[in-house]
Amino acid sequence: MRGSILRKLCALASSLAILSFQILPLSGQESEAQVPPLTIRVTTHLVLVDVVVTDKRGKPVADLKPQDFHVEENGRVQKIAVFSSPLQSSPGTTRVQVAGPLPPGIYSNRSEYRMPAGPITVLLLDAANTPFNDQSYARTQMLIYVKEHSRSDQRMAIFTLTDTLQVLQDFTSDSQVLMAALEQQRPEAQKMAGRAIPEFSESYTSPGPAGSLIAAIQRVQEFETPQAAFADDRRIEITLEAMNSMARILGGIPGRKNLVWLTGAFPFVLVPENRDVSDAELEEMLPSLNTRRADEHASGDLAATVRQSHTEEIREAAARLASAQVAIYPVDVRGLVSGMEASIDDLPSRQPVSLTDNADVHVSGVTDTQETMREIALETGGRAFVNQNEIKNSVALAVGDAGASYTLGYYPQDHRWNGKYRTIKIRVDHRSKVDARYRRGYFAIDPAQVKDRDSDRQVAATLAIATPATLVAFSARVVPPAENQGNLAVDFLVDANTLSMEDANGGKKFDVNFYAAFFSATGKMLSNTSMHADQVLKLDDSQQVIRRGMQLHMNLPLQNGAAELRLAVRDNHTGFVGSIDAPLRNPRTME
Repeated sequence: MRGSILRKLCALASSLAILSFQILPLSGQESEAQVPPLTIRVTTHLVLVDVVVTDKRGKPVADLKPQDFHVEENGRVQKIAVFSSPLQSSPGTTRVQVAGPLPPGIYSNRSEYRMPAGPITVLLLDAANTPFNDQSYARTQMLIYVKEHSRSDQRMAIFTLTDTLQVLQDFTSDSQVLMAALEQQRPEAQKMAGRAIPEFSESYTSPGPAGSLIAAIQRVQEFETPQAAFADDRRIEITLEAMNSMARILGGIPGRKNLVWLTGAFPFVLVPENRDVSDAELEEMLPSLNTRRADEHASGDLAATVRQSHTEEIREAAARLASAQVAIYPVDVRGLVSGMEASIDDLPSRQPVSLTDNADVHVSGVTDTQETMREIALETGGRAFVNQNEIKNSVALAVGDAGASYTLGYYPQDHRWNGKYRTIKIRVDHRSKVDARYRRGYFAIDPAQVKDRDSDRQVAATLAIATPATLVAFSARVVPPAENQGNLAVDFLVDANTLSMEDANGGKKFDVNFYAAFFSATGKMLSNTSMHADQVLKLDDSQQVIRRGMQLHMNLPLQNGAAELRLAVRDNHTGFVGSIDAPLRNPRTME
């Protein structure tokens, strides 16, 4: 259903009537308390790197200072411009305070309402890339974790990934609410993820050494029909869109976010093309590759294939995750793998192969997928958990990293944002040996320079998910029809510090789209409306908008059967999107 909603939104977004309006600063009656705090401008090329520092026993080291860290990018020393310790707020932002409840009819995606201070963790149960039986085990382990390990200062959200990303439970610190959400979740069959295995030819049934037989089996199993290739390609698209959605949802929230991704496999790696790194550096990043040459490793072969069709999308998704400070913690939900999990039924019936041979083939495939998990963890600063039956313990360790995480920020000496991959190395000076874990690099992509950006699809994907996107911060007041002559009135107030500006005619240019869409209780989109702000302001007026916020008013004819109103704001220069979900429990009274 959600896939059809996304397609419908994409089609309608391109045909919306674009209306012009005047950008107005807030009136003089607005109090200083309502002025959005200054934040890091989206056009600032500040690189933020989260570093988890632990001692030999794995305990957090929390007493480090900026001078204890040495940062290099592509071998050049960088000056640390901003710094925060595990107990401080994110650098460059006003400290996030716990905000009181919003008044009735007022909604916001700003940090103080979305995420008060405290560790941020997302659990993602991946049904798109996980066998049916393993999903049930992962769900059971999550229930145990929430019951035994959740804390009142820890806010957690739970998502599922099928053919689209869906929210089971938005951020909450209430363990009972989390458990109720998990109890409602049921395993789902993998959609469009099947792999067809052709029958063996007679040439493969002749006797021969076991090694040759296994190699032959692997070659045949790696062969895909066009239908299976299409299914694999679809899994890649689904996973990429989930990563992009997570970057939109988490990107505007200050600090490190731990994304615990429970899965059976990832269909790609985050660095799909050749990089300017030495063999020694590659071995350091992926130490397990010392058993085989990198070009013979299955994850490398997969990356080479994906590189041809999804290179740009993967690079951009990796850049968005890095900018959003999202660390991925892949958890292999298959648990401890012996190889005997694969039965003789997994092989063609005419193949006279022993269970031992079958197990060898199965373990080889599992090893390859686990290597991909390790690489994704290294590239995002997370940690992979494989060959462990107690999944709940892996989640607890991932969540515990919040107490050992520092954030370093620097302005790269290389000012060319040419999209190339840049390596990061961090050394920590300490009186005893410590372990420092951080993402190993990033793609120097300027979001304002991305070519062929499908902005309408990004907005459609944002509106298809009820959980707010946070890259553009705004609040909205929704006034019921009884007070507005039959129309639902919406007043936007956008934090202009989260928008980009361009120099134009001696002033500053804003280019912003506003969206409103009604949804039914079943998730069907009923109607939508768009307004466009493309205007140059004098410097004094632009400074007032930056300080006070940008306002916009919409009158929306209420749709029969509407249960939710979803609002979005898009910065057309960068493609960044923010969104809000406003439930219409009783649209006549908003109660």
